[in-house]
Amino acid sequence: MEHLIQAVTVIAVLFGLLGMGVWVGVTLIVCGLVVITFFTSTASGPIFATVAWGSTASWTLTALPLFIWMGEILYRTSLAKDMFKGLSPWVQNLPGRLVHVNVVGCGIFAAVSGSSAATTATIGRISLPELKQRGYDEKLAIGTLAGSGTLGLLIPPSIIMIVYGVAAQVSINRLFIAGVIPGLMLMALFSGYIMFWSMRNPSKVPAETETLTLGEKLHRLKLLIPVVGLILAVIGSIYAGIATATEAAAFGVLGALAIAGLAGSLNVASFVTSLQGAARSTCMIAFILLGAAFLTNAMTFSGLPADLSSWISGLGLSHYALIAVLTVFFILMGCILDGISIVVLTTSVILPAVKAVGIDPLWFGIYLVFVVEMAQITPPLGFNLFVIQGLTGKNILEISKMVLPFFVLMLCATAIITVFPSLVTWLVFVGK
Repeated sequence: MEHLIQAVTVIAVLFGLLGMGVWVGVTLIVCGLVVITFFTSTASGPIFATVAWGSTASWTLTALPLFIWMGEILYRTSLAKDMFKGLSPWVQNLPGRLVHVNVVGCGIFAAVSGSSAATTATIGRISLPELKQRGYDEKLAIGTLAGSGTLGLLIPPSIIMIVYGVAAQVSINRLFIAGVIPGLMLMALFSGYIMFWSMRNPSKVPAETETLTLGEKLHRLKLLIPVVGLILAVIGSIYAGIATATEAAAFGVLGALAIAGLAGSLNVASFVTSLQGAARSTCMIAFILLGAAFLTNAMTFSGLPADLSSWISGLGLSHYALIAVLTVFFILMGCILDGISIVVLTTSVILPAVKAVGIDPLWFGIYLVFVVEMAQITPPLGFNLFVIQGLTGKNILEISKMVLPFFVLMLCATAIITVFPSLVTWLVFVGK
């Protein structure tokens, strides 16, 4: 009964403060103080001091600001525009034509930014005006961009994966490798839907406006060399065992600076702006991690996570039943919380129950990224929806309708990796 009162109290305080607009990090710290003060006999001061240091003084966590900075540098270059020019000739003959650039472009940019918001905003600024000008269906273009923008969370390097790896004590290198095949699968599902939609609505797909020879198409490919080279340097070094995630992130920053320099867009102003943007994002994430770590420790002292794990295990739910319940839970969480908050809030509480039914924490990390991706396009607080709104000026609910098919595809992708978990773990096993 005491734990039920504790859970209700924490939920009430959590949503009450979030509803008033209090920062997520502050809200989590306050919830931790409430738990320790009213449901344990432990002093909060020493615990907070220990957790504050332990949650931030992590060598693994140093990959986070580096990957964010790499994305910030590329965000301010001509990379996305060059990607559009380089990719467009190769998708002209597919049903849906240039709309596929949203999917492929987001997939490529995701592999060098690690951020869903940066991927959506960068590709959207280039592709949406181009697609609108050429007469492509607006609903399909916007829906594709919003859905594909979430690839920034799944295709490594991913900021969410780093956060989960730190919180769950899972190898970030292995998470990065495990995300490759699911990411490519999701891109294939998105492109498959575009082709299906285009074949059913041929009148809404404009005719080809540019005819290039094979030589001209190959010449355009040189525009992709910088980003492909950076992807190989970052992911290839991790997969080959040459570098850790942190070392690969450092290589990525150097590569991004080189690309920006060669593109002529690296100057004092862009360098300082990218550094400031990375610092702001890193501080925000670190503050949330600190608050979540404190709340987690507070609840551990109260015994709630252990009892919750025992209760879930005692329900006798099968592997699939537990995943189904958790999927609904995470989708509902996504309606009111951002992805990072979802991960740090739930990992320590749910992971013991997940392990109890025999689910691999590595697989669960990729599954969690999938459901957090869905949270990015779930109203009213889906962050990608706000990014698209800023680009188009359209209503959030209107954008939500446009992105609904891609939400369903993500749900299908989650079901696929649940039924075939080897899609997640196979590449990790091969890479050993």
